[in-house]
Amino acid sequence: MFFPKVCSGCRSVLMTNETVLCTSCRHEMPLTQYHLDAKNEAVKKFYGKIEIEHASAFLYFNKKGIVQELIHNLKYKGHEEIGTVLGHWYAEDLKELKLNNSFEVVIPVPLHPKKFKERGYNQVTAFGKALSESLNLTFDETVLFRKKYSKTQSKKNLLGRSENIESIFDVHFSERNHNKHFLIVDDVLTTGSTLEACSKALLKIPGAKISIVCMAMANS
Repeated sequence: MFFPKVCSGCRSVLMTNETVLCTSCRHEMPLTQYHLDAKNEAVKKFYGKIEIEHASAFLYFNKKGIVQELIHNLKYKGHEEIGTVLGHWYAEDLKELKLNNSFEVVIPVPLHPKKFKERGYNQVTAFGKALSESLNLTFDETVLFRKKYSKTQSKKNLLGRSENIESIFDVHFSERNHNKHFLIVDDVLTTGSTLEACSKALLKIPGAKISIVCMAMANS
């Protein structure tokens, strides 16, 4: 009564049958429909850089828009349930992909231990776990790790994001990780440099295949 649940998009009080987002905000979500286009804008981010099987983002990210509000609440306000809802929602779209049956292991873009301690959680984990549950995949946070602490990518320019980023990530793997199709998940796709670096690290594993899914993509 005194602390009613409110919509993470517009802060209006949620009705009994609503979860995280009100019905109005759900209808206003800027869906990309990238999963229906094999040559979508997310895929183009990686042309000539890394070989990927699939790339897509669920939503368009616009400054001062509803998606920015959601990501902010997820990333800095501890509302991990946002990632869960978006993960289960997008999984229903991804089930339409022919590639869906070939995905095997969901890998979240990792935080450095120092950043994890500061924030208390990885904002991508809930999204990745929801995808893995809905698509019946393995979720693994141990294979890929961040070995260098770096400042928030959103506050860097393009040159700053690309500089030495390939040295930030590495992998722990054994023979059981060979020949797997890894689905890397992240929150917002911007330049793609972080995901490119993660992919190159995972491609050190013999026979590895890479796909990428993000909650949102910056609308350029």
